[in-house]
Order: sequence, then structure tokens, then C-alpha cells
Amino acid sequence: MSCRVEEILALLEELAPPAYAEEWDNVGLQLGSARAEVAAALLALDVTGEVLAEARERGAWLIICHHPLIFRPLSRLVADEPAGALVREALMSGVSVYAAHTNLDVSRHGVNTALAELLGLRDHQPLRAGGREGFKLVTFLPPQHAAAVSAALFEAGAGVIADYSGCSFRAEGRGTFTPGPRSHPTCGKAGAANEVREFRLEVSVGEDRLEAAVAALLESHPYEEPAYDVYPLRVTAGAGLGRVGDLPAPMSLGDLARRCSIELGNPAVRVSGGDPGREIGRVAVCGGSGAKLAQKALAAGAQVLITGDVGYHESQEAAAAGLAFIDAGHYHTEKPVLPYLASIVAERAAEEGLRVDIIVSDINTCPWINGGGE
Repeated sequence: MSCRVEEILALLEELAPPAYAEEWDNVGLQLGSARAEVAAALLALDVTGEVLAEARERGAWLIICHHPLIFRPLSRLVADEPAGALVREALMSGVSVYAAHTNLDVSRHGVNTALAELLGLRDHQPLRAGGREGFKLVTFLPPQHAAAVSAALFEAGAGVIADYSGCSFRAEGRGTFTPGPRSHPTCGKAGAANEVREFRLEVSVGEDRLEAAVAALLESHPYEEPAYDVYPLRVTAGAGLGRVGDLPAPMSLGDLARRCSIELGNPAVRVSGGDPGREIGRVAVCGGSGAKLAQKALAAGAQVLITGDVGYHESQEAAAAGLAFIDAGHYHTEKPVLPYLASIVAERAAEEGLRVDIIVSDINTCPWINGGGE
């Protein structure tokens, strides 16, 4: 009873496509071989020494984790250091490691759907549509200048899609224009109607690099007045960060906090935002660290945002705007995705005739103690 790692990952990537991941993220197969044979896969939030030992004990030679084992570029790998020792142990044990991080956050089969379903939210929808709110930058230019302008855009951080860089699309067409009497056109004649051969050049760019990319385009473009367009990009099919929906019946803020504590297994839930007796009917959730979605939650009509890692000033600002926070912890708000995803992957595997066990880790990797905290 076994199948190849790549066969399991194909199912997983249908549920949480790597293209949904944020540009700064590191998702995908991080250790091991896609062609390795496995009889079981272990789902865990984190890869620790205890989780690795559990995988070996349970015969799971593939670990599917939420938080990447390798997140930042490695400058060295030393077995005497914790990170190096863990990677070395995994490799020597023959355990493959796959990370589904921000792509699983935004998937409609992912972290936030699992949390919303566990809390019984009705008709829930994404708080922020799409995996990342990026853009498509499009310009038009003579074919002989396409390479130079593309290089400038890539240098500015455009054209990155998941693990791929230098991504662009070019299509040939005809451009028309009539330069004014004081113009100095690169192509054509001033004061006359011109029709020239041009390329349409397209690149994707994240919101954080858009300004730099536009500046690079204008600096490198051969035309006096470059034409360019910026289109917002959003992932479709119900994907997006966070979820917002309605409780089956209104309840008090205090009762909702107690329910979160019970359902999520965290006795150290924190609440901000005023009267615990305040009636709550519409709820936003974001597993992990979602305080940045406070304005989205308010715009969606939510009275409370359930998440983790809420800061002092974030809670003050939200309370002043009328939004309560239930900080149920980073670990505890993400943990529901493990059994939820395991059930879906196991069902898909059975449909495909793959003979593999999908199991959930029993290890609590939460770094906080004293009642569970985060």
C-alpha cells in the first residue's frame, strides 16, 4: 500500500495552488523526492524534532506542514545548529517535507474555511478576495526595445509568480498615434498619422513593488509618453484571506469567546472591544495573524474578528472603530485545518485510487505554555 509523493502533492495543489501563495512565501516540496514511495502522509502545522519522530513512528515518510521548514534563504546548513540538525535528520530518515502556507490560508478548502466551519458560520465568504492583491502591468513598445524594458521591470521586482521569476507575455500588434508639432517621436513622423509595429508587454507585480515597477517602466521605455495600464488581479473561485459570515443565532461577545476557547482548545483566549455582554451576530475570522484585516472586517459588517497575534495598539484602534477582537491564538486558530484538510485529501486520494493514509499529527507545537496562550 503506497503511492508516490508527487501523486499526493498533485491532489493537494488542486486544493491550494502554489500560485495563490504570497510572493515572499516559500511553499512546495522543501525536502526529499517527489518520486519517493510513501504509504502515509502526516499533516502538521510545524516541523519539529517531535513531529519528525512521530512521522517515523507512524510510518509517514511525507510531512505536509503549514509553516515552512525552510522559510528564509539558507546561508549555511550546520548539523550542530537546531535548523541544520532538523534538516539533516529529515534527510537521513528519508522523510520528505512539503509546505502549504499562504496558499492554504486563502484556499476555499484551507485554514479560514476550516475555522469558519468549526465555529458554525453561515454563508461565509472571503474577507479579502484573492490570494494576493497584485496587479498586471501592461505597456506597448517597439519590438527591439522589449528585452531592455522587460529586464528593467524584472529588476524592479515585477514578473514573479510563485517560484518563477522573469515572467512576462508579449503579443504583436499595430499601434496608431499622431505626434504633436513639439513632439520627438521614437517611431513615425511628427504631425502625421502613424501606424507602427508594436509589442504588448505584460508582467504581474505585487502591490509592494508596483510603484517601483512603474518607475522602471517610465525610465526604460523609449517613448516620450509611454502608454501603460495597471489592472488589479484577484484569485477567483471563492479564494481569499479570512472569512466572514453569520452565527446561527446571535450570542454575547463573552459567550462567543468561551465557545472559541472550548472549540479551539485554548483556555487563554483574550477579548478586547468593550462589553462582554454585547450581542454578536456577524463574525469575521482569520487563522494565524489576521489583525491587519480589521478594516475589511468592519466593511463587511462584522462586529468581531477572531484571530491570533493581536497587538496592543491594534486592539485599541479596532475598539475605537467598533470592532471587537477575540485573540484565540495563532496555533489554535490554524489547527482546525489539519483534520479538515486531511479528510478532503483522503477522499480525493480514494477517488483517484491512491492507496495512502492521510493522518493528523498528535504533537502540540504551540510555543506558549501557561494555559495554552498562542
